[in-house]
Amino acid sequence: MRICMAEAHISSVGDHFLVGLRPSVTLHERDQALLRELRPAGVILYKSNFLHDAPYHEWLQAHARLVADIRGAIGRERIFIAIDHEGGRVCRTPAPITRFSYAASWAQQAGAIGSAMGRELSSLGINLNFAPVLDIHSNPANPVIGPRAFGETSEQVIGAALAFMSGLQAQQVLACGKHFPGHGDTDSDSHHELPVLHQTLRALRERELEPFAAAIRAGIAMIMTGHIMLPAVDALAPVTLSYRFNQQLLREQLGFGGVIVSDDVGMRAVSGLFADPAAAPKLICAGADMLMISAHWTDTDRCRGFARALIAAQDEGSMPAERSAQSRARVQALLGRAAQPAVTALPAEVFEQHRHSGALFQAQTVEVV
Repeated sequence: MRICMAEAHISSVGDHFLVGLRPSVTLHERDQALLRELRPAGVILYKSNFLHDAPYHEWLQAHARLVADIRGAIGRERIFIAIDHEGGRVCRTPAPITRFSYAASWAQQAGAIGSAMGRELSSLGINLNFAPVLDIHSNPANPVIGPRAFGETSEQVIGAALAFMSGLQAQQVLACGKHFPGHGDTDSDSHHELPVLHQTLRALRERELEPFAAAIRAGIAMIMTGHIMLPAVDALAPVTLSYRFNQQLLREQLGFGGVIVSDDVGMRAVSGLFADPAAAPKLICAGADMLMISAHWTDTDRCRGFARALIAAQDEGSMPAERSAQSRARVQALLGRAAQPAVTALPAEVFEQHRHSGALFQAQTVEVV
């Protein structure tokens, strides 16, 4: 009886979580237990969750079983099945899913490629793609963005990103713009360290924020924050945990009423800050809605500690009940809009057509973690 009560209690804050699974094409027993207890809003898939080097019909059957098991474990009617699918090195899926090149290579065909990606992802039961990149490739020394961005000016990024978003969402796959407030001018990689960007708010408004503002005006429903420190705007917290950026700038000044999701909190840029579970309620109090935590970066069993910290903060009043309720309502509203597609095979001619939509990625090795 005590176990059941604990599970139900933890699940009361499940809306705040997006969980990355362990490296397996079947649902690992520890993942199954976590999903049953926490009942998160959804999961994010990585390369290791797909059966590579197998025929399409074989790996698709394995994938369908995985998706069914995820849904069964979470036990919610509507969930997010998410992925990072940008093109270039940021690709998780096996052939014949089309491996497009970096966004910069097909910016002029962004609408058609967004539609092609959307159709293929939807056929995999995926309803949320962490794209488009809204960063501007403004620093040649940037080791992590570069050609992942659509262009070197805000105008180039806006035109291509909005076309991509429209094409993707026409195929019932939600778009998520990233990495707010702009990762393009940094000179370090937040996967490994916390980038520090010495820009004023005025400078951000004149360039980095413009694609995000345009995407908000176009109705984008989810934005991912970047693990970046901008001491001229907030000297006390990185964007991930910053009230100044999330609540005041993104929500109040830019007018974003959708879901704010963190980049993965296991990434080295912020992993130390999230060593204390109390960081979870700080994230929600800062104005964000969802915490992403993936087995690729850390032990996702830590979700239980984060969930208990959220519940304790609610009980103690350090996380206002109104803020938590508003956050959950935003997540539930987006879940209500999210299609719940079945895993379905696509005919060979669809993939052949897509291969002619834009530049393909030719490298033999790709960052498909």
